[in-house]
Amino acid sequence: MRAGSSKAWLWALAAALVLVAVWAWQHFGLGDWLTLDRLKASRDALQARVLAAPVATAAVFFAVYVAAAALSIPGAVILTLAAGAMFGLGWGLLLVSFASSLGALLAFLVARYLLRDGIQARFGKALAPINDGVRKDGTFYLLTLRLVPVFPFWLINLLMGLTPMGAGRFYLVSQLGMLAGTAVYVNAGTQLAAIQSPGDILSPALLGSFVLLGLFPLVAKAGVGWLERRKVYARWTKPRSFERNLVVIGAGAGGLVSAYIAAAVKAKVTLIEGHRMGGDCLNFGCVPSKALIRSAKMARQLKKAHELGVADAAGRVDFAAVMKRVHGVVAAIEPHDSVERYTGLGVEVLQGHARITSPWTVEVTQADGHKHTLTTKNIVIAAGASPFVPPIPGLKEAGFLTSDTVWGLTDLPKRLVVLGGGPIGSELAQCFARLGSAVTQVEMAPRILVREDPEVSELVAASLRGDGVNVLTGHQAVRVEVVDGEKRLIAQAGGAEAVIPFDELLCAVGRSPRVSGYGLEELGIPLTPRRTIETNAYLQTLYPNLYAVGDVAGPFQFTHTAAHQAWYAAVNALFGRFRRFKADYSVIPWATFTDPEVARVGLSESEAQEQGVAYEVTKYGIDDLDRAIADGTAHGFVKVLTAPGKDRILGVTIVGEHAGDLLAEYVLAMKHGLGLNKILGTIHTYPTLAEANKYVAGEWKRAHAPQKLLKWVARYHAWERA
Repeated sequence: MRAGSSKAWLWALAAALVLVAVWAWQHFGLGDWLTLDRLKASRDALQARVLAAPVATAAVFFAVYVAAAALSIPGAVILTLAAGAMFGLGWGLLLVSFASSLGALLAFLVARYLLRDGIQARFGKALAPINDGVRKDGTFYLLTLRLVPVFPFWLINLLMGLTPMGAGRFYLVSQLGMLAGTAVYVNAGTQLAAIQSPGDILSPALLGSFVLLGLFPLVAKAGVGWLERRKVYARWTKPRSFERNLVVIGAGAGGLVSAYIAAAVKAKVTLIEGHRMGGDCLNFGCVPSKALIRSAKMARQLKKAHELGVADAAGRVDFAAVMKRVHGVVAAIEPHDSVERYTGLGVEVLQGHARITSPWTVEVTQADGHKHTLTTKNIVIAAGASPFVPPIPGLKEAGFLTSDTVWGLTDLPKRLVVLGGGPIGSELAQCFARLGSAVTQVEMAPRILVREDPEVSELVAASLRGDGVNVLTGHQAVRVEVVDGEKRLIAQAGGAEAVIPFDELLCAVGRSPRVSGYGLEELGIPLTPRRTIETNAYLQTLYPNLYAVGDVAGPFQFTHTAAHQAWYAAVNALFGRFRRFKADYSVIPWATFTDPEVARVGLSESEAQEQGVAYEVTKYGIDDLDRAIADGTAHGFVKVLTAPGKDRILGVTIVGEHAGDLLAEYVLAMKHGLGLNKILGTIHTYPTLAEANKYVAGEWKRAHAPQKLLKWVARYHAWERA
């Protein structure tokens, strides 16, 4: 039998059982039986039945209790009291303990097989933190809930069925956790005559005792955590005092923000950088690449100037001048991240190589070879990433460029091969093509920008080809040769080899976190399968006073996420004894600065399909936008994913001019729970590109217009005209 049909049968059976239970409840007046007065009046008769047929009566009672617990029928308290009155403390406790746990398990399984898949599919992303918490600490949480009898057990049964907790673990924890409360009620049943109402059973003192008992698992968990931390630190000698509150390794985005926050709250902080202040973003990534993109865009605009009625526009590219401007832009921004600025803010800045020698000590080797050791209460690792160079035979011998070294070029390569179809490769391939290089882009995947939807990849690839880039997807680089002084890349596609001659080859296939060379191995700090430092939700490593942020921590390699993580790491390091904060990745935007730009936040359509998330798509073509038409940039679209039938935004993809800027409105909306109706109701300046955000909200509104109501409105207007 297929899973779908078996689930349908299960639904039918559950519905039938509920209907039978409701009918029996009404027809036989079961609600009248499950009252304290009725139980007290029937006590003698029930006890007589036990004496006459103890085994049969116990079996019937057990079955009734299991059914009541499984169907979440009100009256569990009365049945538990009845067990004490009928069978005494020993046998009554035994019967109720197993019957209640078995009934709870049945309710748990019903919720699991009938409801969990649908709820997880619909709300999986929002429930992910709860699922992770249950996998890790579900035993402690369930035990706490079971030990405090004021929590509705039937609700706990159903809710736990929606989580990843195993059925066996649920049963065992329930059996143990409900035992104390069950014993109290069964014992009370043995003294039935003295009870005037169920509320008499739990006095404030007894209830307080249960609350304290319920806190025990959490206290035990904290104790276990304390012991584990002691075990982790066991082989290290902790200094009696510390020279610093925080040492930060790496002066990129994550390190600079961590140091800035520490200094702002008057902590003593030292920032160590082994290369250049500002890290990869300032010196090799975001800043120089965007400066190059601007020059390349201008070169293209000049070539297309006749389309705007500008004749005789010269577009000759002086590549050396372009690169000089790139370096000038970096130099203009450098003061923002300089030693002088951070020293002025109260940060001690040391330039040299850092090595963590214990959880509280960092050895610094300066340029002159001098070494000294710093003691610190906490450490933040923000070491960044470096370009990944694939092990292609002949590549090293022929020579290559990376996104770090390409900025040293002074002559424009006549023939450039770009390895990689991700954001970096696509941006630089388009830039060099617009500046005059003959560019071939080689990507082994079926399309470029594989993290985006296929239609996005196609639009960007078409633009690159329009700029002269030879985009070769589905091609795997297998070796590099030098024949008669000519460099050649040999790529394989579908069993055939393509020979691509070049003057320069740029490796842009990704960046690897810097996780070696500064002590992680010696400390035994584990890495993830993606070769990032393993951290918990608070960005703590194996050692709770060591934190990791940015590219070395993942899961994103963006400057803005490094800065975002840095706030959490710094605050947790300095004030974690009072309160800790989990890093929030719920709304992470990013952009690829090709032309057209690609910007996204939340789910793409491909991701929603892969994750089984139900969604609706609303799309608005920017070719219809007045300002885009006037500017000659009428291409691209805004695509919004929403929950079915609702305006709640699940994800947004924008392709077009200034897409990265336009995305900010959706980032704000998703962060603060605003839907498309709010965006539609917001005035947007005319004529601007930002109107596209309003128009896509209008498209959604039209698609969800109340058609039946509109028909009646049309009739009303017709009546008025008559």
